Amino acid sequence: MSAVVAQAQHIFGIRAGVVNNLCFFDEQIIIFPCGNYCVKYNVDQKWQKFIPGSEKSQGMLALAISPNRRYLAISEIVQNKATITIYELSSVPCRKRKVINNFDFTVHKFISLAFSPDSKYLVAHTGTPESNLVYWMWEKQKVMAIIRTDTQNNPIYQVSFNPQDNTQICVVGNGIFKLFRYAEGTLKQTNFVRGEPQNYRSHAWISEERIVVGTDTGKLFLFESGDLRWETSIVCRETPSDTKKLEVVHESESLIEFPAPSSPDYSSEQLFVEKSESQNMTLPQVSAIAVYSKGFACSAGLGRVLLYEKMEEKDAYRESREIRIPLDQHSNDPSQSNKQEIVCMCFSPSEETLIISTSKSQLYSIAMSLTEISKGEPAQFEFLMYSLHSAAITGLAVCIRKPLIATCSLDRSVRIWNYETNNLELYREYQEEAYTVSLHPSGHFTVVGFADKLRIMNLLINDIRAFKEFPIRGCRECAFSNGGHLFAAVNGNVIHVYTSTSLENISNLKGHTGKIKSIAWNLDDSKLISCGTDGAVYEWNLTSGKRETECVIKSCSYNCVTISPDSKIIFAVGSDQTLKEIADSSMTITFDDQFLLTSADDGCLITWKVFDKDGRGVKREREVGFSEEVLVTKTDMEEKAQIMLELKTRVEELKMENEYQLRLKDMNYTEKIKELTDKFIQEMESLKTKNQVLRTEKEKQEASHNTYVEDLLEKQSRELQDIECCNNQKLLLEYEKYQELQLKSQRMQEEYEKQLRDNEETKSQALEELTEYYEAKLHEKASLLEEAQDDARQQMREFEETKKQIEEDEDREIQDIKTKYEKRLREEKEANLRLKGETGIMRKKFSSLQKEIEERSTDIEALKGEQAKLQGVIKALEKDIQGLKREIQERDETIQDKERRIYDLKKKNQELEKFKFVLDYKIKELKKQIEPRENEIKAMKEQIQEMEAELERFHKQNTQLELNITELWQKLKATDQEMRRERQKERDMEALVKRFKIDLHNCVGFIQEPRQLKEKIRALFDKYVQQADMVEIVGVDTDLQQEYIRQREHLERNLATLKKKVVKENELHRSDNVRIMQENVNLIKEINELRRELKITRAQVHDLESALRLTKKLRHSEVPEPVPSVEKPSTAGILRLTEEEETERIIEMQRLEIRRLRDHLQEKEQIPGLHPPGRLPSLESDRSIETGSN
Repeated sequence: MSAVVAQAQHIFGIRAGVVNNLCFFDEQIIIFPCGNYCVKYNVDQKWQKFIPGSEKSQGMLALAISPNRRYLAISEIVQNKATITIYELSSVPCRKRKVINNFDFTVHKFISLAFSPDSKYLVAHTGTPESNLVYWMWEKQKVMAIIRTDTQNNPIYQVSFNPQDNTQICVVGNGIFKLFRYAEGTLKQTNFVRGEPQNYRSHAWISEERIVVGTDTGKLFLFESGDLRWETSIVCRETPSDTKKLEVVHESESLIEFPAPSSPDYSSEQLFVEKSESQNMTLPQVSAIAVYSKGFACSAGLGRVLLYEKMEEKDAYRESREIRIPLDQHSNDPSQSNKQEIVCMCFSPSEETLIISTSKSQLYSIAMSLTEISKGEPAQFEFLMYSLHSAAITGLAVCIRKPLIATCSLDRSVRIWNYETNNLELYREYQEEAYTVSLHPSGHFTVVGFADKLRIMNLLINDIRAFKEFPIRGCRECAFSNGGHLFAAVNGNVIHVYTSTSLENISNLKGHTGKIKSIAWNLDDSKLISCGTDGAVYEWNLTSGKRETECVIKSCSYNCVTISPDSKIIFAVGSDQTLKEIADSSMTITFDDQFLLTSADDGCLITWKVFDKDGRGVKREREVGFSEEVLVTKTDMEEKAQIMLELKTRVEELKMENEYQLRLKDMNYTEKIKELTDKFIQEMESLKTKNQVLRTEKEKQEASHNTYVEDLLEKQSRELQDIECCNNQKLLLEYEKYQELQLKSQRMQEEYEKQLRDNEETKSQALEELTEYYEAKLHEKASLLEEAQDDARQQMREFEETKKQIEEDEDREIQDIKTKYEKRLREEKEANLRLKGETGIMRKKFSSLQKEIEERSTDIEALKGEQAKLQGVIKALEKDIQGLKREIQERDETIQDKERRIYDLKKKNQELEKFKFVLDYKIKELKKQIEPRENEIKAMKEQIQEMEAELERFHKQNTQLELNITELWQKLKATDQEMRRERQKERDMEALVKRFKIDLHNCVGFIQEPRQLKEKIRALFDKYVQQADMVEIVGVDTDLQQEYIRQREHLERNLATLKKKVVKENELHRSDNVRIMQENVNLIKEINELRRELKITRAQVHDLESALRLTKKLRHSEVPEPVPSVEKPSTAGILRLTEEEETERIIEMQRLEIRRLRDHLQEKEQIPGLHPPGRLPSLESDRSIETGSN
């Protein structure tokens, strides 16, 4: 036998334990996990494609699809190692893009994944011992940052990226709501939640800064930039019929209003429940939230979803619709379907469909247009595909005559699948768990082993009904024989064999000491093979009821047994692993060897197509055609026959009604034809009269047009002559002005050049005189220095200083004169340029007038062309009149033809009425001959049913399409209006901001003058902030108020710090001023002491001189000496003069020092924020004091 390969064909089921286990690939295709595969399922065309998981995978934990729908990330455990595999969805088939399994940190599993908005980064959260948040650049497998989110081993439920920011991440869990921002290679927490910690189950981003978060106590929180803005509670109340109905308690009509940021306490909607009612209240879990353009949807407990929509007038949300999971009519307890927890929900890209997955492995969907139609009552979900198993599949069986699969599960249900159409044919839920199932080869019966009994049931057209029960408790294995006449059931370690015709027990096979795990029939049903946990494999002969062969290995516990087609070889699978054991699963192959069927503990059923090595299908050794017969009960047939009779009578009634309506329509149509002919004749007459009126109007317009054109030509020629004369005179005048201005400019230039030469000569003369004067002074000073050698150096320094000052003053004077005359020269040049510009303008005006003349000539030519065109139009109108006359003649002919046709149709109508009477007679005769044609009637009835079904389908499609169209139109109109409003607002705000910026910039100029600054800011406030604006700002523009408060606090803080700095600097400058004042006082004291000493020394010198003169007179009384007497007074006078000059110089130097210190203090005072408390006395006051003392 050649090797064969099995390829997955279709999967029935979904893994409910995977985080984010449902996502849209496009508008028609969804992706969900099932078994070790991810399934791409087309909702419209019902096909499946598969993304295989990693080999040796121990199960998937989380999914994430990128925002651009190109990549799918899967978290799984492969050989006890955490692995993230990223697939490229755009390639066919989907291929692995990256496998991330080498980590520098300890990790057991990744429980949640998310892609960044640009799909370049991936964030993942590890399990409880580590609780690490890892931020990857996944294409390079580079860890950008890692941070531990929790140290108390609390569970984490969900991570997500900000939809518009790659660097912001949100994490929720039990007592955890954290926002992280990636910056400089690290993740930093940006929020700190106040109040009691909650068990946050889910979250979703509404906008760039707003997040909605749900808890396990039925609370919804809205956070903005990490701060709590709003909260509400959803309460589930039990009704007397034990079905839980949810009531969301709001302040007014379920209105969600967001408070102003300026308000210190956020507005929360609290529920006050009386103690007597608290026992009947249970809090639902908000386990899933999904955002769409109008608002968001959230799960509100078991089997319930609430839609919240954003209000147009206010920045608020309101509850708009409630959607429930419908009751399951096939279940023993229909209300159990309402008790499913919603695990995941997502909207399609166009937001037309909402799909949810539940904790019981079910998929539901609803069209969003239906939620808008069903006002008042809650809308209901529908199965996306069909009902699926929600627990481990315990039994699997196939039949020979039909492409059916029977499964039973621990979810207490039995389901019949069709592996050709990939649909669920039948299913039924019971009160007890089902452990095993077997199908009769014909496909009409099934045997199911329940916890309390073994039941044999009929598979009807629309139901599964039991017709016999056997007292076998906990039957774990049963099987029909290949011929279908026998079936075997296991009861512990005993095998009971029954006939399927009389349902009698023909034998009980005893011999196993442990539980029997598997039984199998040979091809001719003569033998039965069994295996058990006691390590025994027995072959039983059914005719004698005894064992024929046996194989006992006590060390091995067998799980499954089968036999070869020739009944010579028995295969068994056991714990000794002699054959590969498929753990926790069961498998079987169809009778024609084309499909392999497998099931597992996750409730998934997979059909595999069997191929050979070359990819061709396996040849069918046992070709058996499938039967189409179905079991139907007699009561069902009678009900359907009754319905057929009612439909027949209804069809006859409809025929009679149609005939009556046809007659009425004929009468109406004849009346309408008469009315139309009358109207047409009247219109013809009115057209004739209009034609005559148009002719007369045309002749009048021609005459008026000709006169108008002649007048225009005369006016145009006159205006041309006047304009030419005026322009010639203006040109002559302007030319004369230009020549005069040129002469003036030449004269002005000559005068200014003369003035410049004179100024230069006077400047050189003044410089020579000054140099001569100061040289003479220098010679005098040199002679004085020779006489007084002690004061020579000081005098030289003074001289140099005075010289420098005089030179600087002269330089300044020279520069002032120079700048003065340069300004005059510039002004004259500017006037000259202005005159030149005026002449250029006059030239341009002259050229423009010439252009106007040319344009007028072109206009004349254009008018002539228009006149020719109008003549052409007149000719065309004449042709049109002739054509209209022809049309009138043709229409007259057509009216005559139609009248003839009407007459012919009346004749035909009379003939048809005659035929009608004949046909009525024939119909009565044919009705009598209906009985031998029952077979034809049956076929026609089936066709009618099909046509009605098609009609209903088309009606539904039409209504759905009409709803979609209206919805899209409404969306379009709303978006257009919003866009216009927002654009207008944006323009107004930009203009206002520009004006405000200009005024604010003008205010900044007064920053050194607080009073004027305050007045300017008040004026700004009065200008831009009115009372109506204040009301709008308080009510609406809450974000602006918050920003204003924040800026005000920031400015107050800055002002306080600046005040502190000013105080410190004032203290420093005060101490400096005090020090300088003290130094000045000391200097003044020293100056006064020096003056006193100078007076004393002068008095001493005078006394000494007088004493010397007396002694000389006494010694030389006899001999007179006139020369020294003449010389000494001169020397004394010279000495006295030199002392005065010396004191004056000292005083001057001190004045200069004081002036320098004053300038230094003024520079210090000009620094902003520094105002010294005291000032020095002015220089003039010092001078006045000195003069007074002298």
